[in-house]
Amino acid sequence: MVGLTGGIGSGKSTVVSLLAEKGAVIVDADRIAREVMAPGGEAYQPVIDRFGPGVVSADGTIDRAAVAAIVFNDPAALADQQAITWPAIGKVMAERVEAGQAGGGIVVMDIPLLREGKGGVRYGLAAVIVVDTPVEVALARLVNQRGMSEEDARARIANQISREERVAIADLVINNAGTIEELGAQVDAVWAELVALTATDPGA
Repeated sequence: MVGLTGGIGSGKSTVVSLLAEKGAVIVDADRIAREVMAPGGEAYQPVIDRFGPGVVSADGTIDRAAVAAIVFNDPAALADQQAITWPAIGKVMAERVEAGQAGGGIVVMDIPLLREGKGGVRYGLAAVIVVDTPVEVALARLVNQRGMSEEDARARIANQISREERVAIADLVINNAGTIEELGAQVDAVWAELVALTATDPGA
């Protein structure tokens, strides 16, 4: 079981897709967050109770962008949101990790906010993979591919931990500043290391 993280605009989702193609079992924290906030999900009603009916879209789903706008510059609101959603997310992640490990595969936990020492002490990870991208490259992706304004993109990048802090927790670093071919080659190398790690430590 390994952890994968990267800043906004790093191309982490592309790396996840490439690892999945190789047979990795992906446990996606952000996708699970959407599930627990969906109607009927464990965090759905508590989020509405805390942030009000204004965060509910016309179709009855929670407008995650509206919640994000509320908590972005409000540490107390962010803490409340995390207190509601994180336990529910953690519960589902644990269930899916257990299922993935039971199948004998390499489980990759895709965690945007992973903040660990090397080796993933808190989550019992065998390794932490960081997708690293220069700020200006990430900025260009957010503006050109996601349609964000430059001001919004810069604010979102600045609201995360720095590249240096993120790389400091890494056992393996994938530099995603180049072409998709260059990225693929790096993912191939990382996958080979994960397979070797599994061979030497089947419990990893």
